[in-house]
Amino acid sequence: MDASGGLDTAQVVGLPATEIAERVRSGRLTAVEAVRAHLEHIAAVDARIGAFRVVRTEAALAEAAAVDASPDRSSLPLAGVPIAVKDNVDVAGEVCTDGSPACPERTATADHPVVARLRAAGAVVVGITRAPELCLYAATDGPGTVTRNPWDTARSPAGSSGGSAAAVASGSVPLAHGNDGMGSLRLPAAACGLVTLKPGLGVVPADIGFDDWSGMAVNGALATTVADVAVAHAVMAGQEQPASHAEGPLRIAVSTRSPVPGVRADAETRAAVDAVVALLTAAGHTVVRRDPPISTGAAAGALARWMAGAEDDAEHLGIDRAALQPRSRTHARIGRAVRRAGLVRPRTAERFRERMSGFFDDVDLLLTPVTTGPPLPARPWHERSFLANVTANARWAPWTAAWNLAGLPAVVLPAGMRPEGLPLAVQFVGPPGAETRLLWIAGELERQQPWRRHAPVFDPLTPQATAPPATAPV
Repeated sequence: MDASGGLDTAQVVGLPATEIAERVRSGRLTAVEAVRAHLEHIAAVDARIGAFRVVRTEAALAEAAAVDASPDRSSLPLAGVPIAVKDNVDVAGEVCTDGSPACPERTATADHPVVARLRAAGAVVVGITRAPELCLYAATDGPGTVTRNPWDTARSPAGSSGGSAAAVASGSVPLAHGNDGMGSLRLPAAACGLVTLKPGLGVVPADIGFDDWSGMAVNGALATTVADVAVAHAVMAGQEQPASHAEGPLRIAVSTRSPVPGVRADAETRAAVDAVVALLTAAGHTVVRRDPPISTGAAAGALARWMAGAEDDAEHLGIDRAALQPRSRTHARIGRAVRRAGLVRPRTAERFRERMSGFFDDVDLLLTPVTTGPPLPARPWHERSFLANVTANARWAPWTAAWNLAGLPAVVLPAGMRPEGLPLAVQFVGPPGAETRLLWIAGELERQQPWRRHAPVFDPLTPQATAPPATAPV
């Protein structure tokens, strides 16, 4: 309690979602107290970070009170947990813009299925997080706003679920919704030192934009712990809550070869992969060096779907193309040509998925880097050209898109720190149905090497103490 007799924000902010839910279920904490503490923290830090487009102060407190009054409170897996939702799925009573100021304003009358499941599990939506226009890019910004990385506000939290990642890394929520069509969960997790799981195709309801970027995009969660991601994943997938699950020694392939010619991971990233290999070997797993068969055709197939997604979603949302940002207008124009030329071919994804199924015949998982180096600078990328955006994205993040095309699950988790104090991360990919195995290996590594989980801008003891660098005004 603080001096006035109220709950001290620092006693709640910074707790994992699983711990908050356990306290609310047991009556040691109310949902209203948990939500109010996080709303106060958002008010203290978000001016520096810019994670939220909308903060639902009154609505969130009313929803928290309903959780406290619920006769099912003691059985809710996310009882009273404050969460954020990315601005490309519906939250009842709120406007969804898909990150675009050009999107016609429409108030949602019902929750998206994953939001409905999270709320039914006791979670409380405290805000809607920022995304780049049409969720197309690996940095999160737009007219009048640049979302910043809590580890270093001169850096981007990545994209397109950058607002959600920044919200978690800054301590504003313990858990946030996001989605991933070319790496949009995994890149922000890597940039912000978080854990995420990109589910396999069809495991979690998608319903993202027109057609989920031709089947590549999936919904997931960002958090600071593997246990939090596991609970959120089970809720969104409509599955039983995760129980302890021990796997035997695994055979794991490791590859650091970039799918983009001429691009390679920097020394710190390669060292992080080597450190994880050492941990795996020490734990009794077999590690073999083997590159996955990512062909030029597979890369082109993912690119075609990404391009078409801009045009498809703009049409689906009723957006005037002339009102889009110049980079997005070019993106959509190329996407329209891709559609007309019939370059989005279902058989491309099917063949690649079949080829990767063969790759996993004699290995259980694949370990790779996530990015080539530190996050992109936090700047108004929307003022730069389409070519500048695409080039920066491709050079920084070549290891994620293939697994969207194949519809395979992948987990990203922290793997140490750079000398300048930014997080390092690795990615594990698995065959269809490997979500549980991926979460298990991530949890084992987390227990062996519990890397720091929160950014310097957020300190659970003094949540308003750390100012952003003078070189990166917010």
